[in-house]
Amino acid sequence: MSGEPSTPRRERLTRERVLRAALTVADAEGLAALSMRRVAVELGVETMALYRYTVSKDDLLDGLVETLFLEVEERLSSALHPMGTVVPEGPPVGLPDLRDALHGIARELYRVAVAHPNIISLCASRPLTVPLARRPQAVLRVHERLLALLRAAGLDERAALRVYRAFISWVLGYIVIDLRAVVDDPDEPDPAFRLGLHRLPARDFPMLRAYGPALAERGGEEELTAGLDALLASLGSDTVR
Repeated sequence: MSGEPSTPRRERLTRERVLRAALTVADAEGLAALSMRRVAVELGVETMALYRYTVSKDDLLDGLVETLFLEVEERLSSALHPMGTVVPEGPPVGLPDLRDALHGIARELYRVAVAHPNIISLCASRPLTVPLARRPQAVLRVHERLLALLRAAGLDERAALRVYRAFISWVLGYIVIDLRAVVDDPDEPDPAFRLGLHRLPARDFPMLRAYGPALAERGGEEELTAGLDALLASLGSDTVR
């Protein structure tokens, strides 16, 4: 033995590591800073080494969506259904249990989005640009789980589809709006100037100027689930029962 310190062995590069590094960059610096080169720097490798695991910037962005939905699925898989079985397995459930289960899915989606607010716009747009069968399985599993839950709750096919569409539209729409960028100048202490409300002509946008500070506050999980309850109630007892 020479007595010289050994060089630490570099961790093997995988697609998961590449996507996790991309998520770290996007979380810290925003999507505008994300590039194959920046991810390579984060990993301490040459840029060309990444193309074995992600073939383009578009593939990298799709991979970020996949990573977020994997995180959602992991959270949902470890969460117990109110009746004591893992969603969506188990016997049919009544309205209170179904509502609780839907709340649980909505909350986990929201919590993952809050943890990665720079990515959520991708989750609402990129999966819609490809056919259903070509979307990442991680994305599809959440949808499969939701449909299975609705059928297990006793809804027929038509009713399940109505609730499914309403749920997805409300939850994704709410999250995108709630986490939207509103701060114009982060270093400005005055709320109005921080939000850039002085840029809105008072004559043309009086309501937005008046409600700007309130709109900048997140509604959070409470408004998310309250809106979901109102949506379910509007579908009628013959649909959700």
